[in-house]
Amino acid sequence: MTESATIGVSCLTERMHSLIGELRTVVDRGLAPELTAYLAAETLAPHLGSVDLLTEGQRIGHPDRYRQHLLHAEADGSFSLVALVWLPGQGTSIHDHLAWCSTGVHEGEETERRYRLVSDGRAARLVADGEIRNGRGDVCGFAPPGDIHSVRNSGTGTAISLHVYGADIGRLGSSVRRIYQLPAGEC
Repeated sequence: MTESATIGVSCLTERMHSLIGELRTVVDRGLAPELTAYLAAETLAPHLGSVDLLTEGQRIGHPDRYRQHLLHAEADGSFSLVALVWLPGQGTSIHDHLAWCSTGVHEGEETERRYRLVSDGRAARLVADGEIRNGRGDVCGFAPPGDIHSVRNSGTGTAISLHVYGADIGRLGSSVRRIYQLPAGEC
């Protein structure tokens, strides 16, 4: 689903090393997934938009799809940090996640459309459950179940967001648990 680039430790900025340490402190508390996701999002917030957070290489997109740059995977698999770079119009399919997730917009603008799965007893379908436009500095956190969504760059320039996942994305390759092919209803 995404192209991943693993970033070496020596390629991380001083500010990124600091953020990783702060996230480690949050995750090591061993709190419930929803609370961990919320606290990790709050930890991301003060770093977003800082010019000294990402290197030039970590800001490179791909002309055909959004690009995932793996910045850090904790040795014990408890969390990963990635930068997603989106060119205008690029987005994801409708999906959910393997673990809790926190996101923050570092640059540009992203639109997230949330969905819920409903069933009439015979068939299941997705119903759009709202749309949120996020700009630089906006954060959110969520945990399965109830994390079905799609995301797209809704702006005219490059968008970059940081994502913290409660799993080892370096080993797994993706945070996506399932891609939904069901018909999507409107709000």
